[in-house]
Amino acid sequence: MIREPKPSEATEATELSVVPSRLDSGGAPARAGDHDPPNPSLAATPDKYGLRSAAQPAVRLGAVLAWLLLTVPVCVAVFGPAVATNLHPPPGPPYAADGLLGTDGLGRDVLTQLLRGGGTLGVAVGAVALAYLVGGAIGLAAASNRVLDEVLMRPLDVLLPMPSLLVISVVVVWRPEAVVLAVAVLNVPTVARLVRAAALDAASSPVVEAMWLQGESLARVGFIGRSVLGPLKADVGTRVALAVFLVASANFLGLGLSPAAADWAVAISHNRQGLLLQSWAVLAPAGMIVAFTLGLSLLADRRTR
Repeated sequence: MIREPKPSEATEATELSVVPSRLDSGGAPARAGDHDPPNPSLAATPDKYGLRSAAQPAVRLGAVLAWLLLTVPVCVAVFGPAVATNLHPPPGPPYAADGLLGTDGLGRDVLTQLLRGGGTLGVAVGAVALAYLVGGAIGLAAASNRVLDEVLMRPLDVLLPMPSLLVISVVVVWRPEAVVLAVAVLNVPTVARLVRAAALDAASSPVVEAMWLQGESLARVGFIGRSVLGPLKADVGTRVALAVFLVASANFLGLGLSPAAADWAVAISHNRQGLLLQSWAVLAPAGMIVAFTLGLSLLADRRTR
């Protein structure tokens, strides 16, 4: 009578089964499964077409280009006035080719005016910083209490449909140097709504509810604050760029600055008639504004990836 093997004996026999075509390094028979090929699904996906390796230089080149676009106008705006004090080019005829970049419509050296005209960037950045400070505080306060939400957010809704240039024109009639305040006020409602929405979304998460049940108020506030920073990082590039164009548009229309002021937007406005005669009088200041906004937008986009 043939005895059937026990389950344990059958398992041991299977594990010790010899594969004739496989031998280990010492010549001993290898167990089945010792040298099986790895699972293809667990292996790293090969870069078949070299896309990843080819994308690395492109990514680095994009970062260098973004930093270059941002650094040049910022350096000109910050250090340009100090450099321009050492330059004393004589006045020349309007729209002449004298000097490195020629002259403008008033016969002034375009390079000297370019070095002195970066105040638009300072006004825009200061206005956006003030808008984030005030709007962020209002948004966090509105997200913390329903009554404060109604009290703080409803007046801000009145400012949303108001035309930006109309508000600036009214403010500069009252105080011509208050352009920073006008641009900041115009950006406060949208910043407050953005911070409020991000804070409410974070406050309703299970993590915050667990912290509330454990009585960890400081940790809860810190978590909500970190959650708000993500949307703000994505928003800052676009908001600063829009503020630069808003301030430049106001200066282009003659709101707040005299026609003879050294400003990039004013230079574009008063030299556009001679664009075909002396293009650098318009292209140089326009290039500074475009380079700043484009470089800032590219860097902000990279920070959010």
